[in-house]
Amino acid sequence: MTITQLEYVVAVATYKSFVAAAEKSFVTQPTLSMQIQKLEEDLGIRIFDRTKQPIAVTDMGVEIVEQARKILSECEKITELVQIQQQKLSGVFRFAVIPTVAPYLLPRLLDQYAAAYPDVKLHASEMETDKILSALHHGELDAAIVSTPLDQKHIKEYPLFYEPFVAYFAADEPALKKRLINPDDISLERIWLLSEGHCMRNQVFDLCSDHVAGLQADRPYRYESSHVETLRKMVDSNGGLTILPELATHEFAEDFMERVRYFEEPQPVREIGLITTDHFAREALRQSLCEEIVKLVPDSMRVQKKGRKVLRIQSAKL
Repeated sequence: MTITQLEYVVAVATYKSFVAAAEKSFVTQPTLSMQIQKLEEDLGIRIFDRTKQPIAVTDMGVEIVEQARKILSECEKITELVQIQQQKLSGVFRFAVIPTVAPYLLPRLLDQYAAAYPDVKLHASEMETDKILSALHHGELDAAIVSTPLDQKHIKEYPLFYEPFVAYFAADEPALKKRLINPDDISLERIWLLSEGHCMRNQVFDLCSDHVAGLQADRPYRYESSHVETLRKMVDSNGGLTILPELATHEFAEDFMERVRYFEEPQPVREIGLITTDHFAREALRQSLCEEIVKLVPDSMRVQKKGRKVLRIQSAKL
């Protein structure tokens, strides 16, 4: 049994295809197939059911794949130990960021991190939380930046900062007469929301849980977006209101900021954290990314303060 064979096994289990696994492993498909077949013969069992499309993992194979992931993770620790000793981080680090955070962190983070750690190659992508969790479990990502807590098995969470939610109103909305607002000022008949699958959508429902039944009831149409910026533009063009993460307002012009209102205590916030699987081994790389992210947010977001309420990521049916 070799490390290379285990890498090939994990690749096939991840991509459900010998061809795709070979491409991702930068070897020919016959070479990969031969190595896996040799491992199966040495073990005296079948790891993959080749009669099914896509390729399926056998019952015994499931346990072998999981153990292979753990072994490969432990092997990575050896490389990291050497890098820590040499005070030089390197390698590829694959991470994803949820869409409601990515536009406000990634543009600055990538250049800043590259300047601090030139030998690390960041591979960043934008994904929704459910796809992130699947990619982490299948070894397609090393880490991700999401709204926490998720309370998922086999997932480690590292809180980074606490971002307040604010309301953004059309110019004729009565709530603009107030300096601070509360959830009763959020009219769900006129709110613009992110589409299903976004954790921030569910957090808005948590904020307005007493009024969910009235969602967009008096509109002749219903529109939901995958982008926070689109929600703001819908308010500007069609009236109503939306809920935004505070970082989305940091580049607002003065006339836009005049239509932003913060909530009175308990101020609603979301916890943003970095997550990995529980067998992730490259702790120095994880820590370096966390430190660079925290540098990009205001001091007021770096600690959870009294008078704030962390909104949960709950299920909402509408």
